[in-house]
Amino acid sequence: MNIELIPAIDIIGGKCVRLTKGDYATKTVYSDSPADVAETFERMGIRRLHVVDLDGARSKHVVNLDTLKEITRRTRLTVDFGGGIKSDADIEKAFACGAAMVTAGSVAVTRRELTEKWLDRFGADRIILGADVRNGKISINGWQEDTEEDIVSFLQYYISRGVKNILCTDISKDGTMQGPTFTLYEKILNTFPGINLIASGGISGMDDIKQLERIGVPSVVVGKAIYEGKIFCQQTSR
Repeated sequence: MNIELIPAIDIIGGKCVRLTKGDYATKTVYSDSPADVAETFERMGIRRLHVVDLDGARSKHVVNLDTLKEITRRTRLTVDFGGGIKSDADIEKAFACGAAMVTAGSVAVTRRELTEKWLDRFGADRIILGADVRNGKISINGWQEDTEEDIVSFLQYYISRGVKNILCTDISKDGTMQGPTFTLYEKILNTFPGINLIASGGISGMDDIKQLERIGVPSVVVGKAIYEGKIFCQQTSR
């Protein structure tokens, strides 16, 4: 397989957790040590990790920086980090704690000028545009608030300004293991050919990943399907 598998580590209170459809009341704790989980992924041959500070997403500023630092200290994984990055101080701290890339999600909606400044300052290779979608509209602040921003117009704005990496999550599927919304990703790829699209939400097993690869998705974030034993990283790492 050529599609890149990116395991997700979501953090609440310093622990590795998963939510269903972004609902904090559905929290399941999978490990008290996200760094231990990251080391396990690295031993399996994984090279890239998606880390989300769920406390930060809800608090509107980064919270779990110590956990990020421990992950990057104990592994050589390429870590992209998101959740609560809303200011220069937040993004600088994330990079200082070892993140190779950061995801700009809510801030890309609410503070476009700041996000564009980051693209210029840090480079498009280090900024991932987080496009969290519910019913075709962008959601922000840990998926607690829906906006009227349409996914296509949102992507068009930032792609025209040099964005290369886009992480698109279908909130209605996230953590459900009911299969991703293939039509959403096909629409994005057809509308914006050549982008580095990272699909996220609803992966239930290898068949889903193979189908994403068939429609041209280059990368996929997988969370619960790994933790529930539906996907084994040894089988999917490049």
